[in-house]
This record gives sequence, C-alpha cells and structure tokens, in this order.
Amino acid sequence: MLGLPRGSEWIIILVIVVLLFGPGRIGKIAGELGRSIKSFREGLGNKEEEAEKPESEEKK
Repeated sequence: MLGLPRGSEWIIILVIVVLLFGPGRIGKIAGELGRSIKSFREGLGNKEEEAEKPESEEKK
C-alpha cells in the first residue's frame, strides 16, 4: 500500500534532499520561503485594514 512516509522513510528523503541541494542552499530556500509567507500575511493584513476604513478617509 502506498501512503504517507513514516519514520525511517523521512530520514532517507531528508538525506537525498541534502545531497541534491546542499545544506547552504536549503537554508537559503527556507529563508526565502519564510520571507514570502511573511509578505503574504502582511498583504492580507493591509487589505483588511483598507476594508475597515470609512469611505470619507479614502477620498482624502
């Protein structure tokens, strides 16, 4: 049966990923992913703030 990887299978997958990309590149990718998620959340927050403003403030 095919299913989600378990214990030792995750370790094998992790080793393969490190061999393919290298530890430095994985850290760089993780950092970029974190920044993009943060930017996305800030964008959502700004959109909600704009929706809460009364129309009289938007016209100024």
